[in-house]
Amino acid sequence: MAKEGLLWPRGVQPKTKLSIAIATMARWLCLCLLTISICLGCAHKQTLQPDRLKTVQAPPKTVPERLKTVATFKGVQVTGVTSTNTGRLFANFPRWREGVSFSVVEVSPDGSFKPYPDAEWNRWEGYPQPNRFTCVQSVVAHGDSLYVLDPSNPQFAGVVGSAKLFVFDLKTNQLKRRYEFDSGVAPQRSYLNDLRIDDAAGKIYITDSGLGAIVVVDIATGNTRRVLAHHPSTKAEEITLKIDGKEFLRNGKPPRIHTDGIELDRKNGYLYYHALTGYHLYRVPTKALVAAFYDPKQEPALEAKVEDLGKTPAPDGMMFDAEGNLYLGDLEHDAVVYRTPAGEILTLVQDPRIRWADTFTIDPNDSLIFTASRIHQVPQNGGIDDMEFPIYSLQLPHSSAPQ
Repeated sequence: MAKEGLLWPRGVQPKTKLSIAIATMARWLCLCLLTISICLGCAHKQTLQPDRLKTVQAPPKTVPERLKTVATFKGVQVTGVTSTNTGRLFANFPRWREGVSFSVVEVSPDGSFKPYPDAEWNRWEGYPQPNRFTCVQSVVAHGDSLYVLDPSNPQFAGVVGSAKLFVFDLKTNQLKRRYEFDSGVAPQRSYLNDLRIDDAAGKIYITDSGLGAIVVVDIATGNTRRVLAHHPSTKAEEITLKIDGKEFLRNGKPPRIHTDGIELDRKNGYLYYHALTGYHLYRVPTKALVAAFYDPKQEPALEAKVEDLGKTPAPDGMMFDAEGNLYLGDLEHDAVVYRTPAGEILTLVQDPRIRWADTFTIDPNDSLIFTASRIHQVPQNGGIDDMEFPIYSLQLPHSSAPQ
């Protein structure tokens, strides 16, 4: 029992004391209820879906360090980046305009870079030549190899010669394999965009963002097949992206950029893909892709197994970590998000410097590395000599070595 004089004055009658005690307890109860209400209101505010794509902010414990600049390229637009399992870093530059002085480089830890595998491979004289790059769109390090995808479609004017995939031995830096794609697999208006290597199935999967399709390549034989070329999952949606408060237009119209981002869930046997101008993420079992590769009659069965995983922000590239989180760019909000294994979309980082997060890779130090290709900011006509195109990195908040 509280001592007299602490909760009420000395000499107050018991009934009055009781009334005072009840009133005091009531005030405490109201205060507690008010505090709980405020807390619940804050929690509700934190989990509200801020836009139509239901992207939510990541919990405070996942907030990463500030962005670090790995390298900057002035006057030349970078799109792809990839890290080897030993930490070597490579980047590529498509020939989307005149004056691209190199197609593939190796980036040193100090941010300097040099043409890869050498200057001769990167020399351009206006037309395709043997053992030279034409218009490199993507580089992917896998094991002891560097895969260099060349859609051979400079300035989006149409495929010249044939699209190719070069494979370099990272131990010797010499070409060890070349895949060429005829017009049946890479038609004139195609633009082979990105790839993943499936060692278990012995296949390579490539997106075509120009027309919309998945190209399947047999690693051993080099045989190829174009699949899902008529399925809506590989096609752009009828949307107009809005970036920096402006509609993203080309020649006065919203572009339709088809299957672009691609990622392989090796553990569960799924290929994930996404149109660039689109809000829906899709996946399909790799077994179904392989079955359709060997038997075209399996195409309807393949289409039937495509899964729509729901809405995400409009991204460019994609990357899984070891925990099954799928990293994507959010082009409309200067951000990088990730989709958890449970399907929730969380914001990893949002920063005005992230101008079109293009391609992702994870290095051996558990840093997410990505390019800012500034596609929405480059002029359709005129030079980009004064523009800078960076590669950024940030330490991931959890164990995220690639699958």
